[in-house]
Amino acid sequence: MKSIILICLCSSFYGFTQTLLKPDHVFDGTKIHDNWVVLVEGNQITYAGNENAITLPNNTTEVNLAGTTLMPGIIEGHSHVLLHPYNETDWNDQVLKESPVERAVRATVHVKNSLLAGVTTMRDLGTEGAGYTDVYLKKTIEDEIIDGPRLLVAGPAIVATGAYGPKGFYNGVTVPLGAEPASGVDQCMETVRRQIGNGADLIKIYADYPWTPGSASKPTFLQEEIDAMVATATSAGKYVVAHASTPEGMKRAILGGVETIEHGDLGTLEVFNMMKDKGIGLCPTLAAGDATTQYKGWKKGIDPEPKKIQQKRKSFKMALDSGVQIVFGGDVGVFTHGENYREMELMVDYGMKPIDVLISATSNNASMFHLNRLGNLKKGFLADIIAVKGNPVLDISVMKQVSFVMKDGIVYKDE
Repeated sequence: MKSIILICLCSSFYGFTQTLLKPDHVFDGTKIHDNWVVLVEGNQITYAGNENAITLPNNTTEVNLAGTTLMPGIIEGHSHVLLHPYNETDWNDQVLKESPVERAVRATVHVKNSLLAGVTTMRDLGTEGAGYTDVYLKKTIEDEIIDGPRLLVAGPAIVATGAYGPKGFYNGVTVPLGAEPASGVDQCMETVRRQIGNGADLIKIYADYPWTPGSASKPTFLQEEIDAMVATATSAGKYVVAHASTPEGMKRAILGGVETIEHGDLGTLEVFNMMKDKGIGLCPTLAAGDATTQYKGWKKGIDPEPKKIQQKRKSFKMALDSGVQIVFGGDVGVFTHGENYREMELMVDYGMKPIDVLISATSNNASMFHLNRLGNLKKGFLADIIAVKGNPVLDISVMKQVSFVMKDGIVYKDE
């Protein structure tokens, strides 16, 4: 309790003074610099540049962050704040046996853990049976009732009728579903409008999924249904993202005009080139596949890599070769909230340069998600700033050592 009080006092103190942050290195969202400092006033950055080129205002508080790299807060592209790891409780039981109240209480812990791990913004891409709980969670963060990142929320997500779970019950049993089903152009349009009216910032659809448990994923929505959902969302000033792992599901989503493809496990070079040409981002969620494969018995580092992991390496390399924009997002919730760095480590392990991973998780995600004042350390940008011990450009694993977290000019962690 004592440490929480100290953090709150620090937050108030920093929030109403001009604060000069002095690290060893500064990653500004695109490049890394030495001998840089960042000046914050209120909730905005007023200077980011060489320490010798600034005249400090009176009453400036200097914060020594020696041994660290300062950078924009992480923007997590794919999370499920209402889920917790499947090796604790499998997905079916979370949807069917955990009450919305229990799941909301868990989520308050999840978002705080993410914030303290340096995630200052995150997209929640489906509540998995918890309705619009993410909408209300976002409100409680904005109202300063609980601590957490800025949230962009999708609400329940939209699936084709009959394509989603929980499954395995005889046809006389009705169970809560993990997403909202729709069929036909009219119903798809109606569902999009209802979700936007209920507070969704974006719409998530499932362009493919296994129709029966254990089967391979197949396309779900028809092209005209996807087209209609994207047009409806766009008309309302929103956008659509698509769960898609098969080439055909990805193609339909691309042709329909979604802004990001989530997963893309079986993507081909042709598909990734289509995405690049249309400016559609790929959120590969490497950490989710890595985690679920381990839950099923794979002893990582001991056993050979299963075919699923080999395929993911192959498709991710094709995506990198195509030049498609990579959206940082690990599907956190499938694995432990606050361990978002696992996706970064795997992105490097699968062939991405550390500097490109950092760009993906900051400035590129900000651009992809239409966050015009986030993702960079520049004058006039919002003061969402973190520090990590060491230099992540040289060693991406230091991203698990977040020692300083500021969101909107308020300090939540200072170790």
